[in-house]
Amino acid sequence: QVQLVESGGGSVQAGGSLRLSCAASGRTFGTYAMGWFRQAPGKEREFVACINWSGSTTYYDSSVKGRSTISRDSAKNTVYLQMNSLKPEDTAVYYCAARRSIGIGTTSTDYHYWGQGTQVTVSS
Repeated sequence: QVQLVESGGGSVQAGGSLRLSCAASGRTFGTYAMGWFRQAPGKEREFVACINWSGSTTYYDSSVKGRSTISRDSAKNTVYLQMNSLKPEDTAVYYCAARRSIGIGTTSTDYHYWGQGTQVTVSS
């Protein structure tokens, strides 16, 4: 079992930055690919970014590419999402997810464990 706890959300003005963190429990974190998803009110959960087990491969949705960076620190069992140049449309609950595979995944069904989410609100 893996437990995921997100932190770092908050309220910022457009153009600002936030760094989300996801702390994972469990000895197998280093062998799991990780992802970030988000869900805005009235919308379905959508993919944001993912990273493979070693950190050598990352992938981003086009809506955040160039503005966001996903990274991981296996020594701390933590994955991060640095988000810059935030826009009001980035407002959502952001979820961290773990995939029982070393390779990346871009859909919700690729992931096996989920955190409870952290709210990001961007005002114009």
